[in-house]
Amino acid sequence: MPGTVCIRNADWVVAWDASSRRHAYLRSGDVAFSGNTITFVGRRYEGAADDTIDGRGLLVMPGLVDVHAHPGHEASYRGIREEHGVPELYMTGLFERSVAYGLDDEGRLACTEAACCELLLSGVTTLVDISGNYPGWVDLMARSGLRGVLAPMYASARWVVRRPHLLEYEWNEQAGRQKFEDALRLCDQLAAHPSGRLSGMVSPAQIDTCTEDLLRDSIAAARQRGLPFTVHCAQAVGEFYEMVRRHGITPVQWAHQIGLTGPRTILGHGIFVDEHSWLHWWSRKDVAIMAETGTTVAHSPTPFARYGQTLEDFGKYRRAGVNMALGTDTVPQNMFEEMRWATVLARIAAEDIRSTEMADVFHAGTVGGAQGLGRDDIGKLAVGARADLVLVDLQNPWMLPARDPLRSLIFHAADRAVRDVYVDGRPVVTNGRVLTLDRAAALERLTEAQRRMEADVPARDPRGRRSEDITPLSLPMMT
Repeated sequence: MPGTVCIRNADWVVAWDASSRRHAYLRSGDVAFSGNTITFVGRRYEGAADDTIDGRGLLVMPGLVDVHAHPGHEASYRGIREEHGVPELYMTGLFERSVAYGLDDEGRLACTEAACCELLLSGVTTLVDISGNYPGWVDLMARSGLRGVLAPMYASARWVVRRPHLLEYEWNEQAGRQKFEDALRLCDQLAAHPSGRLSGMVSPAQIDTCTEDLLRDSIAAARQRGLPFTVHCAQAVGEFYEMVRRHGITPVQWAHQIGLTGPRTILGHGIFVDEHSWLHWWSRKDVAIMAETGTTVAHSPTPFARYGQTLEDFGKYRRAGVNMALGTDTVPQNMFEEMRWATVLARIAAEDIRSTEMADVFHAGTVGGAQGLGRDDIGKLAVGARADLVLVDLQNPWMLPARDPLRSLIFHAADRAVRDVYVDGRPVVTNGRVLTLDRAAALERLTEAQRRMEADVPARDPRGRRSEDITPLSLPMMT
């Protein structure tokens, strides 16, 4: 790898303006990095360079920070989850699908590799991978070239859906405690990983599937180790009412009451807060709690939009002071798609085009995610930041005319215009091709794994249904 690389005379650069603490455009700019660190962002780089990249016809932007993803299973749901929902469970298909579908370890590796390729090709350089620990996971993430924050999930209970209208819980606190200890050991090992790109995150699975003791011990372990913490919270109507039944207060209020909120806490989704229109609840405290405590919300609009649900709304949360970040909680694993959906759905929810602008969402997908992880060195192009960069081809037909390149990218071109991606100063995507992983081979293995997963559905589903019964094809088969 060359010692110093200079991208010279880029048509557009998304640079970090420290005075206003926001991104700003720079025309005809240079970006230089040495090793894994950015050393120059400005008009003209005068230093020595071991390698020079012609920036004409390019947009240079920071790598995206994805704070909520499940690459170990989501890609296996392609063709399964897009229209799957259970009306009796307030439209969500989450609980039924989690019970009925499960990949084997070989399938999870294939699924993760395929998803990581999608993520890299859509400009993601930092990924929070919320998964169960499975053989080969750490090695695969290291090989991917991503800056990986591995969050091995654990829980005290699992969901069971024996009847369409009823979410039940099967508790095994001892197993949850054992997986918690295993997760902490893995996090400790990741702190010394030789790649320098992997780290750990403390991740009890869901606010409703963990005991209070396990949650309290989890946040204490995260703070003791200086690690970020995440938990799914306020992600479903059924979860909201279950937590009210148990504690008399909302999931966010209970999380705050037991000490889970704070500057390095990321709540997965945070949609169904007390003022959401689907709930008709009496209090109006949740958004203020998240803002006042510095808690981050990981917003993943696509899966919920498919259920007919949305956060109400991104602009309101942001103006209240909540740190907003983005995740890819479904397929496609594509941050540009999430940015587009987040922008548009926020305007629909607010009935106001000015409620949320694309720049606000781009902030969430970069420095907002970095803030949630407790990092000031990723998600921005600034001297001293990590050399995580994305080079976008402005001559791609979907980008033209590139009057405002980020608008062209997010509203139109998406991953089709990504040319090169660097993580820690190393190329991981070149000319639209992932260098570190084999996407075609992974998808071939994933296709076989999906067949095995579907064949196993009758044994997993409490009602013994086939996959075709749970998620029929979009069109009938001709006889």
